[in-house]
Formats: sequence, C-alpha cells, structure tokens
Amino acid sequence: MSTSSPRKRLATVWLAGCSGCHMSFLDLDEWLLELAEQADIVYSPVGSDQKLYPTNVDIALVEGGVANEDNLELLLQVRANSQILVSFGDCAITANVPGMRNMLQGADPVLRRGYLDLADSSAQRPHAPGLIPELLDRVLPVHELVAVEMFLPGCPPSAAQIRSALEALLQDQRPPLQANREIRFG
Repeated sequence: MSTSSPRKRLATVWLAGCSGCHMSFLDLDEWLLELAEQADIVYSPVGSDQKLYPTNVDIALVEGGVANEDNLELLLQVRANSQILVSFGDCAITANVPGMRNMLQGADPVLRRGYLDLADSSAQRPHAPGLIPELLDRVLPVHELVAVEMFLPGCPPSAAQIRSALEALLQDQRPPLQANREIRFG
C-alpha cells in the first residue's frame, strides 16, 4: 500500500505492564509488512534495537502504567518528542493490574512485603541507585502525567483494534472507534 504522505515515524513503548499489548501488536501478523511499508518503527521493544527514545516521532503507542522513576523519565521523553501519544491498553489508561499495589498505600509497604516479610533467608530491601529504579508511591495512568491524544482500551486491545487505529493515524485521520465493540476495558 502506498501513500502520498511521507512515511510516519512510529514508536511503541513498554512501561509497567505484562507486555500483552505488544503481543497483540505482534498479532498483526502479515499486516506488519504493510505497516513497515508505511512507517519507520523507530523505537520498540519488539520492533527496533534503538535504546534511546528518538526525536520527531509521529505516533507513539505507550503500554503500561507509570510505576517507577525510569517509567516516568521515559514517558516524559516520549511526550516531549512525539506528536501523537496513544495510551495503549488498560494499564496505560487506568494503571490496571500494576496499579493494584496502590491499595497498599505507597512503595514502602510493597517493598517491605516483597523483600522482607516473604523472604526465606537474607531478607534485604534492594537499593542500587542507577541500577534498580525507585518505585513511585503510586502507579499512575499515563494521562495523569502527560497529555494524551488517544486512548486505545483493552487488556490487551485486539490486533484488529490496533490495526484500525494505526491505519487511520497513518492517514492523518481519527480512528473510527465503535462503542460496545472497540471501546471496552479488560
């Protein structure tokens, strides 16, 4: 499929989540070849070996909630360097499963329970600044921290939903979301 508009620069980003949204992205199967004809995948845990988030990204699909300092730093880079940010899946939209730790009222009870209370031996809390990112007190959905142009719900969104959204965005159009079929949570 050829277009008259220039190739888009597409990124996919994985924050705190299970990677199910990216697995659904890979379920696009042979359509990924068409996507590769229309867009350059400039950053993605499943489609690129780029380690630093690039500039001038046209479309960024962001999966996952924001759970730690590394997630927050990457999200701010994504927002600063992307024209259209899509909150990709229920964890990005609501914090979903990663956000369940919010019921424990902060990072300290989570770390205490995980590394001290449940340890078999040599219980100690990890502390390696620069190596292990510090947890934020709460896992936050993407839109609570940065502006979002589009929400693509689902746990995970289906490959058909992803394709429908990307086909429209690649043509500089708004995706045709249909209630009851494409707009639903987990």
